[in-house]
Amino acid sequence: MNLREKIKNKEIKVAVIGLGYVGLPLAMAIIEKGIRVIGIDLDSKKIEFLKKGQNYIQDVNDKSLSKAVRTGILESSSDFKNIQNADVICITVPTPIKKDKTPDMKYVISASESVSGFLKKDQLVILKSTTYPGTTDEVVLPILEKSGLKAGSEFYLAFAPERIDPGNEKFGTANTPKVVGGIDKDSTCLAGDFFRLFIDQVHEVSSTKAAEMSKILENTFRLINISFINEMALIARGMGVDIWEVIEAAKTKPFGFMPFYPGPGLGGHCIPVDPYYLSYKAKEYNLMTKFIDVSSEVDDYMHQHVVALIKEAAQKDNPKILILGAAYKKDIDDFRESPSIKVMELLEKEGIRFDYYDPFVPKVVEGHFEKEGLGEINKEIIARYDAVAILTDHDSVNYEMVLKSANKIVDTRNAIKEKSNKVIRI
Repeated sequence: MNLREKIKNKEIKVAVIGLGYVGLPLAMAIIEKGIRVIGIDLDSKKIEFLKKGQNYIQDVNDKSLSKAVRTGILESSSDFKNIQNADVICITVPTPIKKDKTPDMKYVISASESVSGFLKKDQLVILKSTTYPGTTDEVVLPILEKSGLKAGSEFYLAFAPERIDPGNEKFGTANTPKVVGGIDKDSTCLAGDFFRLFIDQVHEVSSTKAAEMSKILENTFRLINISFINEMALIARGMGVDIWEVIEAAKTKPFGFMPFYPGPGLGGHCIPVDPYYLSYKAKEYNLMTKFIDVSSEVDDYMHQHVVALIKEAAQKDNPKILILGAAYKKDIDDFRESPSIKVMELLEKEGIRFDYYDPFVPKVVEGHFEKEGLGEINKEIIARYDAVAILTDHDSVNYEMVLKSANKIVDTRNAIKEKSNKVIRI
């Protein structure tokens, strides 16, 4: 039975390489359709958790994971030789940026080299890690062909960007449309057929580059528009205008406007990171990325602006500040690239005393920065601080209590809807 028939009959086994925020939810979505999955990750702690049926990703159901491990439909290992037993191999490893804001491709390269060492005929390899246009063809394909197998005839290769939105209760892996582009028509069709087994809608494009660019476009769109509304917030504040009132007014237009909201900066692995991949690649073609560059400057400035607002609110020497929220968005435990952390780092550098509270993030470890959060907040605790800065709004936090108890409030998320002379808005 060839690969196309195996996919059609759901008689395949899938290897998912990288079991983080993208990989583990992907594995579980595949498993829900009765398809066996081999999860591979070099992080021994993750493998130890999974072998015990213990969950570490907020968007994954605890009971479903435990059952998948117990029944054996989900296996986990740090040994890449297990991909020899798979028909489809999904690479979902991180794609961070370096300090100079250029792509760090070491995880994609390492995973590709490991796959190449065990690749066999008639396997389909799908890269899902967000990256610059050309990565699949120019980086992954040559590495895989070191196996001695020829892409397009002896194995197949495609790119299908992830669209994970942590904490989104409406859209998950299965009901978020999937974009797929292969190195050739057969690769595209096979990858499309594979995703249709567990995803409601699949959109096939003409090439891996088109699929790679689509993901970059999605995230750059958000970078530019969020940075733009942040700049508008700065202008409005300087002119004595409430930007939140302005946005509500603009939203009444039934066409030609989409609301974006200001905040302390951009967070998460995608929006603050991915546009730099396009900027990097564009330089090879002597092309400019002015919107990306300017938007990134505005985003970086917002952290400093928030610190300035905090100092303005405290209005005393040696103040003590309470930060509300460490995650980059509400009701999640993900603090990757969180603007809250960047603000905390700036406060620490300036020697300003602060604590933070986040019901989803009890402790932050980001590079050299490490901080334990408060276990709880109440009226008495809040009143001890000279100012409270809302950097992430969570549904579980009582902001009416914050408004009544705080000496001064810096509101960067509009969690405090009531106007008050206590509140300094972004």
